[in-house]
Amino acid sequence: MSFIKRQSPGRIIALGFAMVILVGSLLLMLPCSIQDGVTVRYVDALYTSTSAVCVTGLIAIDAGTTFTPLGQFFLALLIQIGGLGVTAMGAGIMLAMGRKVNLKGRNIIREAMNLNSGRGLVSFVKDIFITTLVIELAGAVLSFTVFAGDYPPLKAAGISLFHSVAAFNNSGFDILGDFQNLIPYQSSVMLNLVTCGLIITGGIGFLVIRELLKERFRWRRLSMHTKVVLAVSGALIAAGTLLLKLTEDVTWLGAFFQSVSARTAGFSTYPLGKFTTPGLLVLIVLMFIGASPGSTGGGIKTSTFFVLLQGIKSAATNKTEKAFHYSVPRAAFKKAAVITLLAVSVVMTGTYFMTVMEPAVSLRDALFEVTSAFGTVGLSTGITPGLGTGSKLLSILIMYIGRIGPLTVASLWYFNRKERISYPEGNISIG
Repeated sequence: MSFIKRQSPGRIIALGFAMVILVGSLLLMLPCSIQDGVTVRYVDALYTSTSAVCVTGLIAIDAGTTFTPLGQFFLALLIQIGGLGVTAMGAGIMLAMGRKVNLKGRNIIREAMNLNSGRGLVSFVKDIFITTLVIELAGAVLSFTVFAGDYPPLKAAGISLFHSVAAFNNSGFDILGDFQNLIPYQSSVMLNLVTCGLIITGGIGFLVIRELLKERFRWRRLSMHTKVVLAVSGALIAAGTLLLKLTEDVTWLGAFFQSVSARTAGFSTYPLGKFTTPGLLVLIVLMFIGASPGSTGGGIKTSTFFVLLQGIKSAATNKTEKAFHYSVPRAAFKKAAVITLLAVSVVMTGTYFMTVMEPAVSLRDALFEVTSAFGTVGLSTGITPGLGTGSKLLSILIMYIGRIGPLTVASLWYFNRKERISYPEGNISIG
């Protein structure tokens, strides 16, 4: 216990996710979790557990034909824990037991949810659980109206609940079987729109959802953060829809769905292996940017992307960084640049090693796979099941980094290390 108390919030969060992943892999290996006649290697169970806890959705084994209903329940539970965050789940359990969250716990929650202040954390955690319950139940009921037409009522209810949990937590898992994802429902307007609604709601973040409800969707009263998240999310969805429609032989509904899903959800209504290179490039950019801070999604985040653009604009025009009648904090651009550079480094390094270990895989497919893993998306051109053990372990590491954040990983080793020597400022030419 004393060891835990000495650790930084970032280290505790990272350790918490790692422990849940390991426990999840063991649960998925239980005989009661695996269907009769099916053999699961531990690396595949570990891969699946990591993909679930990191709310990615990349699959090396088919969840529908591999796992029993109990195994699928464990999978949904891992997705839920990963989406809400290990710390938020732990705090929720403590509150349900009537215990108080101490100062250390509050700091961990603040770090995990990207909050600027520690005020009102207990009520915020309660709101997260209530919001999640209401949205996921609503999504399950609406999804049931579609799945009930193809499955018996009990099975349709199970699929609907699983799908709602996976969609809201921006995890592209499905239990329909045979690696088909949502391709059989590419023309179902209801399921497409319900899924998109769940993905968008989970992807904008709990802070934004809470503020929208509090301010009753009145734009003028919203904070800068909420306006940035909504504006950038809307612009990315619209741009992605248009570009995918221009490059791919898909319907407008299909283009809209893939544009939304690429923002860290991972569902697909079309086989991505048949997409053109320009179409995959659009998806790669959307996957890399990802969702928003404090959400169930990954990527560098919409706000990071926005601040980066504002900083570049400011440097080019020699004007101050501002948006929505607010000035962008000076330190924000530095942090956004660091996060983006680290993210690019992770993706490029991961792609290099994957092409080395998988010489038969093209650079395009390897880049797509690694970006999907880093952005905790789950989309794939179809190469995931055929990857070797080394490539799967590489993907596990990249998914883990993508979920807890590259900046958090980079800062794990420097907690409480203070500089004792200062140097005079030097000159260096830039550009």
